[in-house]
Amino acid sequence: MAQDVLNALTLGSLYLLFALGMSLAWGTIGILNFAHGSIFVFAAFTAHLLVQEVPLPLPAMLAVGVLVGAVLSLLVQVLAFEPIQRRATDHRKAEMQILVGGIGIAIIPLAVAQYLTRSVPFGYSGSTFRVTTWDWGFVRVGNVQLVTLVAAFGLAAVIGWWLRAARPGLALRAIGVDAEVASMMGVDRRRLALLTMAVAGGLAGLAGVLLTYYLGSIAPETGDAFLLKAFAAIILGGVGSIAGVVLGAMVLAGIETLVLVTTSGTWAPAIAFGVIFLMLLVRPNGLLGRQEVRRT
Repeated sequence: MAQDVLNALTLGSLYLLFALGMSLAWGTIGILNFAHGSIFVFAAFTAHLLVQEVPLPLPAMLAVGVLVGAVLSLLVQVLAFEPIQRRATDHRKAEMQILVGGIGIAIIPLAVAQYLTRSVPFGYSGSTFRVTTWDWGFVRVGNVQLVTLVAAFGLAAVIGWWLRAARPGLALRAIGVDAEVASMMGVDRRRLALLTMAVAGGLAGLAGVLLTYYLGSIAPETGDAFLLKAFAAIILGGVGSIAGVVLGAMVLAGIETLVLVTTSGTWAPAIAFGVIFLMLLVRPNGLLGRQEVRRT
């Protein structure tokens, strides 16, 4: 039982790291980035290419994943999403075009990774870091699990505090409420949007590297599955709520783990997403989401 709880927390932490940046961008600057999964995979894949040439420890690998993810996310924002926002006639059309554009952009890094790996899973066998586990009697704990748990909950706490206490975080929340009024009050929306996208991409890259260490290897298509899980966690917890995405990720991972240990496991995705569908019917704003009010 304790081992299943730990495994669920670890899986939920990986979902959280991936979904945290996606939720941050969606809930503040209104960008639902469907290229997030490809950024996640390509950052992990870049670290794989680098470690084949130079043996690197875990901190360096994590830094590579964060850096590559942040750079890719910034490029997507500057080269694709900003031009779409400038040319769109209204906000709703811009959101739809960004959504479709993100899906199109996601194909590019995915195709590169598939071509170079021939769709074969890749890992970090050249890294100097070795995955180890400790037997604590009633539970087996791995060093990657500990790093993942600390990183996920620590970063969620820092981002939550930053949004509520730091001046840039408050300005970013103001953009999420009313971008026009925030701009009139002197908020630099573009600078904060770039910062948000960089943080989101960095978190995706961090999650990609940790998942690769945790599983031993991942496939280029892994990002697509994680994208759906992150989207589900955000909807379940509530768009724009950091505590909500934490809760949503843990609930989703808990349901999947429960199904895996009590059944053959083939029903895990269906049952997990079925629960989310019921949640949308009962509480459309999510577990911790708030009712949105628009004034005209």
